[in-house]
Amino acid sequence: MNKLLPAFLLAFVCFTVKAQTPAAAMPTTQPFGKIDIADLEMKACDFEKDANAEVLFDKGNVYFGADLMSITNEIHRRIKVFNDNGKKEADIHIKFYSGNRLEYITGLQAQTINLVNGKPEIIKLDKKLIYTKVIDKNNSEITFTFPDVKPGSILEYKYNLNTNSFVNFPDWEFQDHIPVRYSELYTAIPDIFYFRANTNLAMAFAKYKTTSDGRSLLEGSQSYQYTLENTLRALVNVPSLPDEPYMSSYRDNVQAIRFQLVTIKPIGGFVVNHSDTWEKVGGILADDDDFGGQLKRKVTGEEAIIAKAKAIKSTDERIAYLFNEVKNTMKWNGSDRWYTIDGTYRAWENKTGNATEINLILYHLLKQSGIGAYPMVVSTREHGRVRPFYTSLAQFNRGVVYVPVDSSKKYVLDASGKYNMYNETPSELLNSSGLYIDKSKDLYNIITLKKNEPVRESVFVNAEIKAGGKIEGTAQISSNSYNKINVVDRYKTDGEKKYIDFLRHDDNNIKVTGLKLENMEVDSLPLMQNFNFNLDLAGSDESYIYLNPNLFSALKSNPFLSENRQTDVEFGYNRSYSINGIYKIPAGYKADALPKNASMTMPDKSFTFKRVVAEQDGSIVIRYNVYYNVPEYSKDKYPDFYAFFKKMHEMLNEVIVLKKG
Repeated sequence: MNKLLPAFLLAFVCFTVKAQTPAAAMPTTQPFGKIDIADLEMKACDFEKDANAEVLFDKGNVYFGADLMSITNEIHRRIKVFNDNGKKEADIHIKFYSGNRLEYITGLQAQTINLVNGKPEIIKLDKKLIYTKVIDKNNSEITFTFPDVKPGSILEYKYNLNTNSFVNFPDWEFQDHIPVRYSELYTAIPDIFYFRANTNLAMAFAKYKTTSDGRSLLEGSQSYQYTLENTLRALVNVPSLPDEPYMSSYRDNVQAIRFQLVTIKPIGGFVVNHSDTWEKVGGILADDDDFGGQLKRKVTGEEAIIAKAKAIKSTDERIAYLFNEVKNTMKWNGSDRWYTIDGTYRAWENKTGNATEINLILYHLLKQSGIGAYPMVVSTREHGRVRPFYTSLAQFNRGVVYVPVDSSKKYVLDASGKYNMYNETPSELLNSSGLYIDKSKDLYNIITLKKNEPVRESVFVNAEIKAGGKIEGTAQISSNSYNKINVVDRYKTDGEKKYIDFLRHDDNNIKVTGLKLENMEVDSLPLMQNFNFNLDLAGSDESYIYLNPNLFSALKSNPFLSENRQTDVEFGYNRSYSINGIYKIPAGYKADALPKNASMTMPDKSFTFKRVVAEQDGSIVIRYNVYYNVPEYSKDKYPDFYAFFKKMHEMLNEVIVLKKG
């Protein structure tokens, strides 16, 4: 009875509200080409007023073929364009796995619907303008652009995504980068199969309905009975998923449902557990020609490289040599797959390849040089976090090399990154998992990829304040780990002039000269930047000088300006910042207003800020310390996080006032 009481009360409340105000009609789908004039006349999204476009409805209908060996998803999508910025929704890209014709597209139709003289005008897409592009040997995409698109247009298309495998059940995303008025997924699954529905939802279903009906399967002269389990799921008024500062991947955050085949119950047979184990996934990797089949492939000229490596006694130096040899020889083509496309031999010959090709070459050279290395598959942050309970190879998109040197030192090597270091796991792989394999020992193991030590950056300024509001001095910035990688990447990619603009935050009042970078090529040492600078202090006059001592740091501006947030904050790794300065006071001036010494810590100890400012021996001495003690922070606690960062950045940029005495 207790379970019925809340339902009864809810029903009573709903009835009362309905009696007072008419309930809004539930959005729904419509047949292809049938359109409401109200949708054509609509000027803005009802629940997200500033949206450039809106998905009016997105419908998926997933069912099995008559032989239960194939799956089809009938997709029907309708988009409303509100303004010129929304016209980019007219460019459509439909990607699918075309290798061995595992997936293929049929029945594609598309049309633009405009309101002309109060009536719908339909402009159908010319099928000659639908293009199929081969991305690589396993992946393709269909592309097209809607015709005659303008503010107010409705874009409508439908197609069938077919797969020749009962295992490859399609995912469904209820959310998009633009708001979605109605998203519906209908699935019809024979009870022969049990698929676990892995959901990532922040909203309750507006519709959820299950039914079942008996079916027959004919095999020759035999007829077998099974039950079709039908499920309708729908969400209404789904907000757009924004690109927020320090957000993990779109895939990690989008409201979606993903299906995993767990068991098969053949008609007349025994239940078969189909849920993969990581050992089984590892075995697939080891036996795959485009992964395991590449591990022992020789590359041209490897003998000389291996001989030189073997002559290096230090394990770390040997790893560093081979890592840099491959990194400097090979060029990453920008492609990420867990498998090779051209193979390691051809990639080495062409001096270019995808990340897995580059790293399997590195694995081979390490192994031949006596290093205990293992091939590993990982997922980049953009691709999405690996869920250890979801044992699927589809979660991975890159091959790397795992080297457990000893119990305290383990390396994850990725030579596809031009500025990666051998002794740092690439930051885009952190807070996820990797699966490494050793077929000879029948070893297949998944491990967590994390950075335990905080990544540090320290700024040291020694300067003299001149009467009238000018500063001349020197600065040194010490950066290790990912901070070093980011600086070297920016400096070498953009050049010194643009890098100096970045260093001074594009502040034309600051001039930087004599920049020197030390230890750029030495992975084991922090990067040291030394330079001279002079600065005109804005707002200063003959009586007062105003100084913000937060110079040349990564904490100049607050990235968290929005009071609301939809996604978790992911910094990737713990961080430690230090800002230090000695500023000589000009003759005839004295400190009029100094920021007070302060210390702030979040209740859960996740973030800490400390500030010390003092007048000492004719100088202003400052020391600011900021600690990020967690790599991730939940969106559920964002109000406290937002308030802390707002206050912290106000205190970081509080000015020192000197007065002429």
